[in-house]
Amino acid sequence: MDHNFAKKLLKSRHKHKPLFSAKYKIHQFSDNLLHLLFPQFRSEIEYFTVNELQGKFALLERDLKKLFENRVDILPAPIEKITHNIFRKIPIIYELLLKDAEAIYRGDPAAESIDGVIAAYPGFYAIYTYRIAHEFCLQKVPLFPRILTEYAHILTGIDIHPGATIGESFFIDHGTGIVVGETSLIGDNVKIYQGVTLGALSVDKKLMDSKRHPTIEDNVVIYSNAVILGGDTLIGHDSIIGGNVWLTESVPPYSTVYHKSKLKVRPKNSK
Repeated sequence: MDHNFAKKLLKSRHKHKPLFSAKYKIHQFSDNLLHLLFPQFRSEIEYFTVNELQGKFALLERDLKKLFENRVDILPAPIEKITHNIFRKIPIIYELLLKDAEAIYRGDPAAESIDGVIAAYPGFYAIYTYRIAHEFCLQKVPLFPRILTEYAHILTGIDIHPGATIGESFFIDHGTGIVVGETSLIGDNVKIYQGVTLGALSVDKKLMDSKRHPTIEDNVVIYSNAVILGGDTLIGHDSIIGGNVWLTESVPPYSTVYHKSKLKVRPKNSK
């Protein structure tokens, strides 16, 4: 290796401190929490007493503190306060996730059971990871929530920014290619299919503190590959957005928006 290039790399290494422990430990924390909440993810279910289960959560909280031990200087509050606030919300997140799983089961004819949804559906895994990451986002912890959701993105192909706000009974079907932007607001009982984008009209850095992504009200269904853009775009409640629709303006409640394809048959002998 070139000597000057090696010196440049060495200078860069000394200049930067890692924000957190190795990323795989963050992923491990997320999966360990998931396994405690939903034993369907283990091939063999462990049975605990109440005290043993409380002890498992205490160990997990300790592990979370260790992830931050080298960079407490970047945190907006003492690590003890942040971890306490996160774990205090776990019962609420758990109830939300049960509603998400039930929504997926009710809405998908192929779903055989809620257990099957929890154990096997990528949409549920992406929603779980988002709901945990979102709590870290609310605590204003830098980067950590994004590492969590990008982990789910890698595994599922579903990209939900941890800063998005999502209501109860959220249903993702299939899921591959879904993008939900940072300032998206999604109400209750919303159903989204594969390839949907809730995005921004502009990626100008000056807009980073503004609402750039759409608002989706309650009971909306958005079918595959629809693209909805813009912070002022509002999809009224109980609307249906058809597949391949491109929307940059609001629609009122109870709307049905669809893309009409044109079929043209080429004669057999034409060149």
